[in-house]
Amino acid sequence: MHRRIRIGELWVDGLSFAGALDEIATLVERGEGGLVFTPNVDHVVAANRNVALRNAYSRAALALADGAPIPWAARMLGTPLPAKVSGSDLIIPLARLAAERGWRVYLIGGAPGVAATAAERMRRELGTNVVGVDAPRLSADGQAEDEHEVLARIRTVNPHLLLAGFGSPKQELWLDRVRERIGSTVGLAVGASIDFVAGAQRRAPRWVSRIGFEWLYRLAREPRRLWRRYLVDDPWFIAIVLRTSRIPRAERTRAADATRAMAVTRGKGHTSDW
Repeated sequence: MHRRIRIGELWVDGLSFAGALDEIATLVERGEGGLVFTPNVDHVVAANRNVALRNAYSRAALALADGAPIPWAARMLGTPLPAKVSGSDLIIPLARLAAERGWRVYLIGGAPGVAATAAERMRRELGTNVVGVDAPRLSADGQAEDEHEVLARIRTVNPHLLLAGFGSPKQELWLDRVRERIGSTVGLAVGASIDFVAGAQRRAPRWVSRIGFEWLYRLAREPRRLWRRYLVDDPWFIAIVLRTSRIPRAERTRAADATRAMAVTRGKGHTSDW
């Protein structure tokens, strides 16, 4: 049994990269469904004021540290995480694992045509059985355009994995809204990963990601879209980490199952002032 550590209002699973793949595989093989999110700095900050996002996280089966600042903060808090496990790093190994085990995969999100391009690459290069793609528009609260038809298409092919790339918080809110309607399918919020696979966006060079400056690379490429997130909102992360440090360490780390149960209770109706 691995442990979860608390950063702000979110609990993050203490898993290595290999451990994360194993846990996702376990979710799939159990056939009981579940959601997998990858919290980064922006998510930690947003969750302090966005009750719906916080509640969605409280119901997720796994929350994997996305971005170097999450492990850095965990280490500062005296509750270190084994590794950064980002959605963009997971998607190719996960697609390869799906091919090996015969899992069906469904891609949803991105601009029109992007998911189809990513699916073709997965089929051609990895042998992944991608059984469907979709790109509905989502409202800010995670409501999909033509949602009934979208879910009908997903249920018809009954995928083992549903990879949703709408951007946060839309993808987490949407997956949380539909989790009971997708049955045994495991839903993963993968952000821009579908765009990366399709070649619609370029990832930061590996060395930039390794030293923790992928955010700066993305800001330089998309300043108009990302300046507020990185320069105005995300600095609040420091205050959140300092506030978390005042909580006794024993209350900031729990066995994964116990923490998840506590999070469901804590998430109801609470709004943080951080």
